Amino acid sequence: MLYQITDGSISAGGTPVLSHFNFEIKGNEKVALVGRNGTGKTTLLRLIAGELELDRDDRRQGPGIVTSRRLTVGMLRQQAFENGERTVEEEILQGCPAKDRFDRERFEYELEYDRLFTGFGFSREEKRKRLKDFSGGQQTKIALIRLLLQKPDILLLDEPTNHLDIDSARWLERYLKEYSHAVVMVSHDRFFLDQTADAVYEVEAGHLTRYPGNYTQYRAEKRKRLELQRKAYERQQEEIRRLEEVISRFKNKPAKAAFARAKKKQIERMQKVEKPLEEDTCLFPGPLEPLFPGSKWVLEAEHLKIGYERPLLELSLRVRRGQKIGILGANGVGKSTFLKTAAGLLEPKKGRLFLGNQVMIGYFDQHSAEIESEKTVLEHFHDLFPSMTEKEVRSTLGAYLFGGREAAKKVNSLSGGERARLVLAELLQGRPNLLILDEPTNHMDVQAKEVLESAFQAYQGTILFVSHDRYFIRQVAESVLIFEEQGAFYYPFGYEHYLERLEKCQAEGNGAAVAGQMKAEDAALIAGMRAVPKAERHRLRELPTEELYLEWKLGLVMERLEPAERQYEMLEARCRELEQRLMQSREYWEDIVAGEWGGGLIPKAGDPDSDRGAAEEWEKLRQLKAERELAWEAWHACCLEWLDVLEEL
Repeated sequence: MLYQITDGSISAGGTPVLSHFNFEIKGNEKVALVGRNGTGKTTLLRLIAGELELDRDDRRQGPGIVTSRRLTVGMLRQQAFENGERTVEEEILQGCPAKDRFDRERFEYELEYDRLFTGFGFSREEKRKRLKDFSGGQQTKIALIRLLLQKPDILLLDEPTNHLDIDSARWLERYLKEYSHAVVMVSHDRFFLDQTADAVYEVEAGHLTRYPGNYTQYRAEKRKRLELQRKAYERQQEEIRRLEEVISRFKNKPAKAAFARAKKKQIERMQKVEKPLEEDTCLFPGPLEPLFPGSKWVLEAEHLKIGYERPLLELSLRVRRGQKIGILGANGVGKSTFLKTAAGLLEPKKGRLFLGNQVMIGYFDQHSAEIESEKTVLEHFHDLFPSMTEKEVRSTLGAYLFGGREAAKKVNSLSGGERARLVLAELLQGRPNLLILDEPTNHMDVQAKEVLESAFQAYQGTILFVSHDRYFIRQVAESVLIFEEQGAFYYPFGYEHYLERLEKCQAEGNGAAVAGQMKAEDAALIAGMRAVPKAERHRLRELPTEELYLEWKLGLVMERLEPAERQYEMLEARCRELEQRLMQSREYWEDIVAGEWGGGLIPKAGDPDSDRGAAEEWEKLRQLKAERELAWEAWHACCLEWLDVLEEL
């Protein structure tokens, strides 16, 4: 235990914020605080930082805070530097504990400073720039660098990824994983929390609840706990109703009055199970199917050049029915321009773009949410879908978090995120077979994002979307389209697999060359297809087909399948060898004769030295068999994946 709060309470302006809560940091673990805005997450950070004190009450003796030793605490503050005329170098080196330029500690400090500065996307030349010449987001990065260099025992981070691009956020994730001290962080970046958190505290209704693991594990465990609590509550309520019926039946009968009083006392002594708070998120139970399935190939682009005054890039692409493709790339490379071109809002600069038969497009960008209406949400939605009954409308809106009072709000009073959620609900209810979405989750809280993730997962049509929310990309995208300076390449194996490949390339010192490496693999596959007729080969060289990518996918599966098979066969051979050796031993046959052999697992008691050796051998066999079972499961999983790919081919 590094830091512990027992039965703590915090108030602000006389109003309780957190009541009788427990909080603990174990060793160097990374702790995440999650919950809605205004629930007290930042207040808890300020308490740990020493800016606030716990309330005192009659139930507690002492402050309620225990630490294993004297701790240093550092907190990231979203504020400008006091002296903007200083250079970055002057500001950062001021915090170095070693003042001698030739001190080894100073050398290591400057080395770490250089690593952090370049890791956050700055060039070495920018060290000499004045602080005031940087943007607010860049100043926040520099403040974070200064804090990380201090290496406090407890590092407090309040929305650390707010001003970071994806590359910088990924770099910070890797750094915090290796950080040797404890971290407490508040963030709405779920992917960031998945990569860094060892434990999650949910702040809700003035209380804290601890969950082990990262954000995804916390969500799964919470749903499990809520379900168990709901079942326990329902069982208890059913028992209470049964007892109340018994009391009502016998309370006026003299012979049974004592029996009725006993049942009443039983209800009073019963430890009541609280009714669980229903989650706002909705998991769509069934598929959301388009009105028309449409053709097999939804969209085809051949040497398509997109842009405004000048072409931004050229790409060739085929999108198959049912694909969900996330589009990645730096700002300004043409992601939104491509979506507008695909939606028919922009004319191609060159090349051809084809839409399949019966394609119905549902398009969303940030301007789509700029709806104005004096009507309520319920009235607005009902006007768009007049064939729906009021009950159906309320049910549909409830699935998108517009239930009860939310449905009675006027559209004009909704926030930007709420309007976007309403428009997306309208799009999905219209049941198009192609959704084209540009940053659909901007300005939304976590609950709203989870609802839309569930809806898009249930949606059976095709989706092309741009997003900077990495968790959303991981949850929805089945493949990714990477936009670069002059082109784009399709990666068919999902966002996480792409990140794995990227990490591998970076570890090998080729981070910037991942696209080129994948393109080289693609070109090698095409070059190897010598048996394909010339005309067909030419088409494939210019426009890789879905079948080609499936062949590529099959090759990647085989990379894992063959080692898994070899591992299983090796363990199987070792098990057979050890079993044969044991079956030839004296102890084995003595056990058989004595009738005490338990499937070859327990040797008979006899000579101590002999038994000790036999027992060790049997234990080794048990371990080998357990490893063999795990290896078989891994091999079996690879085989199933291989079969799935073959079925697609």
